[in-house]
Amino acid sequence: MTKMIYPGQTIGIIGGGQLGRMMAVAAKEAGYKVAVLEPTMDSPCGQVADIRIVAPYDDEAALEELAEVSDVITYEFENIDYEGLKRLTEIAYVPQGAELVRITQNRVTEKAAIVEAGCPVAPYVVADTYEQLCESIEQIGFPCIIKTARGGYDGKGQQLLKSNDDLPFAKSLFDHSQCIAEGFVPFTKEISVIVQRNGHGETYCLPVGENIHVNHILHETIVPARITHDTATLAEEAAMKIADYLKLVGTLAVEIFVLEDGNIVINECAPRPHNSGHYSIEACNISQFTQHIRAVCGWPLRKPRLWAPSIMVNVLGQHVVALTNSISKYPDWSIHLYGKTEAKVNRKMGHVTIMTDDLNTALQKIKESGIWPE
Repeated sequence: MTKMIYPGQTIGIIGGGQLGRMMAVAAKEAGYKVAVLEPTMDSPCGQVADIRIVAPYDDEAALEELAEVSDVITYEFENIDYEGLKRLTEIAYVPQGAELVRITQNRVTEKAAIVEAGCPVAPYVVADTYEQLCESIEQIGFPCIIKTARGGYDGKGQQLLKSNDDLPFAKSLFDHSQCIAEGFVPFTKEISVIVQRNGHGETYCLPVGENIHVNHILHETIVPARITHDTATLAEEAAMKIADYLKLVGTLAVEIFVLEDGNIVINECAPRPHNSGHYSIEACNISQFTQHIRAVCGWPLRKPRLWAPSIMVNVLGQHVVALTNSISKYPDWSIHLYGKTEAKVNRKMGHVTIMTDDLNTALQKIKESGIWPE
């Protein structure tokens, strides 16, 4: 059942990071109150929330408290306790449900769902043990990538194997969970589609973004992606198929490889707003965060429209000083810092969005500003 949540009511958010913060800001702009459950006291989302519940994500008493103070509950990341979330759905209104998290927090169930939705993935096999991997690796061949079924982000929890000699490098991954072995896809670009759907099935995609990673961390997203119209259509259609199959309410980020011939292979999904969609705050008529709030609150969605070509660049811990020292030089930049207290190396501290028709000049200014990775 889809409920309409009205301004003045309270949205509960599980997770206090930057995604929760930007979600909360969008909610407060629409007149909602915000409650956040987060283990740390001074979290990015907690800094702007009306109610802070400081406790582990699987704390039953804390989840009950969040349910008591919230009219609707959402979450900002997928690696939360499934059983706890499932119990929460029995005592609170969680329109995204728990099954979306169960499926997407495990690469095995996620791959199966993508295939069931009728979308292409790289060839893969599932291995419960290292010995099983050694027995089945020939089905995939080399090069291939071994990934833990659970956990892992920004390049963690995976290992590239170029030959049989590299197999021992993957052994430690099985200490954490079962693994999948994926055939290496000779892609030319990585893109992502942010698809958003409300409880009535109304669905829209943000403009397709082109993602460029450095050291396994997203460095920049270029919008629109430098791909053909046909490839963009394939990507959007695939994202909407997956969203419909999962009966999505809220947001799903679909990460995609583009092949030489313009065809696509789905890499993975995230059931939440995504780093590659941050550009939408300034560059679109509706941001991914505002659309997410509308979706979980039962509002009609707005058809996204790109105001101008844009580039979003992540600001890591080692870039914060350089950025703050150069703010006065770039009045056209939209600068977002997330309120994190410690600027650790490679920690995402904020992002910059630049709306421009001149991509090369924008990239040159980014390099000059000091927020370019080494």
